[in-house]
Amino acid sequence: MSFSAPGSPPPPQPQPGLPPYGAAPHPAPHPAPPQAGGPLPGQPYPAQGQYPRPPYPYPPQLVDVLRSPQGLATALTVVLSVTAAVNLFSAGANVYARSLMTDLIADRDTVSEGSLDLSDVMTGAAGSLQLLTVLGTAALFITWFHRVRVNGEIFRRDGFTRTRGWAIGGWFVPIGNLFIPYQTALEIWAASTQQAPDGSYRRVSTAPVTAWWALWVLAAISDRVFSVLYARAETPETLRSASSVGIVSDLLTVAAAVLAIVFVRRLTALQNTKAAQGPNAAL
Repeated sequence: MSFSAPGSPPPPQPQPGLPPYGAAPHPAPHPAPPQAGGPLPGQPYPAQGQYPRPPYPYPPQLVDVLRSPQGLATALTVVLSVTAAVNLFSAGANVYARSLMTDLIADRDTVSEGSLDLSDVMTGAAGSLQLLTVLGTAALFITWFHRVRVNGEIFRRDGFTRTRGWAIGGWFVPIGNLFIPYQTALEIWAASTQQAPDGSYRRVSTAPVTAWWALWVLAAISDRVFSVLYARAETPETLRSASSVGIVSDLLTVAAAVLAIVFVRRLTALQNTKAAQGPNAAL
């Protein structure tokens, strides 16, 4: 059964009890014993060609286990908070730059070289800090995202339209990264939601997912526009325009980081509850 988009999802089938974190949902089969006539354990195999079909044992089958995303979620909360603070600083740097450009347009003599140098230092520092936080946050977020995706497949194996590798690869597909991670997040959210105590379908609002994703996309687009405008700016007027877009981009990023924290903590809580209580909610 394929996963349906939120709004009209079919009621999932009752699931058996779920194992705790770290326990395999199904025992792996024991490897098949060697065929008759094979060497005893610890003895080398005879030369090639002595046996028509070498009695090699079958390799053990790998199984998935639930792994708690709590530690990664806590680290993400810290990193996303730092990201919000860095972008607040960047917004302040853009406000200062815009003010200087406005004064420079009105009367060049009112703006000192020291003020312009300070603006350049603030803008450069903000850009460097943003790059560091983006790299760190992206690596940690994708690691957490893949973990909750694997857990989601254990919770509900028929709830996903793409393989788990897309939880990582979907972020790097041009154009596709504007919707593939969002679809995956919705599927993880649905798979991590407990059913009602009687086993019937129970809907949990996906507003945290949608709000976070909408602001993240807007922040990413506005940041790209700011980068292009700032690189091409050569006059006080164009620098002022670029700074205005930068302020909007920074504030959108702050909001997206806050909503990302809400999304991460809420989804982690859903998975912790389902792992502890089972597929049906407690009375």
